[in-house]
Amino acid sequence: MMLLYEGKAKRVYRTEAEDVYRIEYKDEVTAGNGEKHDFLTGKGRLNNLISSDIFQYMADHGVASHFIERISETEQLVRSVEIIPLEVVVRNYASGSIVKRLGLEPYQLMTPPLVEFYYKKDELNDPILTDAHVEMLGLATPDEIEALKSAALKINSVLSRMMEEMQLSLIDFKVEFGKDQAGNIVLADEISPDTCRIVDMETKENFDKDVYRNSTGSLLDTYSEFYNKMEALK
Repeated sequence: MMLLYEGKAKRVYRTEAEDVYRIEYKDEVTAGNGEKHDFLTGKGRLNNLISSDIFQYMADHGVASHFIERISETEQLVRSVEIIPLEVVVRNYASGSIVKRLGLEPYQLMTPPLVEFYYKKDELNDPILTDAHVEMLGLATPDEIEALKSAALKINSVLSRMMEEMQLSLIDFKVEFGKDQAGNIVLADEISPDTCRIVDMETKENFDKDVYRNSTGSLLDTYSEFYNKMEALK
């Protein structure tokens, strides 16, 4: 297998099939654009198990993605896509940066859900972009911008329903999209507690990476409990 790319949480390998890649989830966790970094044995396994199951749940509810199948506890196969260099964030409740940026109350309900674009550029600290910025930078056409928003809101609807079944609330999440060989825009990268804020709204207990960002608990225990909740749905 040829290593194509190594990021903060995953390694991407080429396979014998031209349009299929193998993703390996790493036992690493970062926050603050890499300013906080640790190795946690078992973290890659949990991320792969959770992300694979969420991708499958998405497929079962009509959301297309690059996911093919999980092939081991830390690996999955995906279709190759051309990643659009945008992070698409959907906010159902105010939390994180938007609270400080706009002076909102924590967990203030966003009606309708807010969709934001961020430029995937570590050296620029992933700045927020308007639709006009996205078009000006050549990252997406006006039609593609609307398609990205529509896809993100559909994911929000499906994922929110899944969280409700687990008696949790989806605060916000970020996703990435790519274009497949036919030019279709599909969900890519991953969906997991690494990329979402998920809270028990009664206790305000986090089931996401905020426990690591804010040093409020064990990330491995949190992700294990989250995965057990997912398994209970089956």
